[in-house]
Amino acid sequence: MFDVIFWILAIWFVVNVVWMWFALDNQVLQKTFAWINVCAIVIGFWVYYGMTHDASALNGWFLTMNWVNIAVAAVQFYFGYRENSVTHNNHTTA
Repeated sequence: MFDVIFWILAIWFVVNVVWMWFALDNQVLQKTFAWINVCAIVIGFWVYYGMTHDASALNGWFLTMNWVNIAVAAVQFYFGYRENSVTHNNHTTA
């Protein structure tokens, strides 16, 4: 179970990071994926610390991926919730 959750979260992480850089200006999607990342982080730490697992090479990668996912979620929250002067003032700048 530990290995399966690791690979599911790893695939999610890669897809999320690649997608994030191509949609930095889409605030709705950034917010949505940031909150999905929060769920992935909670699941990741719960699986890492809550389940029994053998000492293997995946242990270090699992923990590292969880902590890096926190940084990715922080970046997504920043881009999702930042004030944009174009939308905030209802006019465009020339």
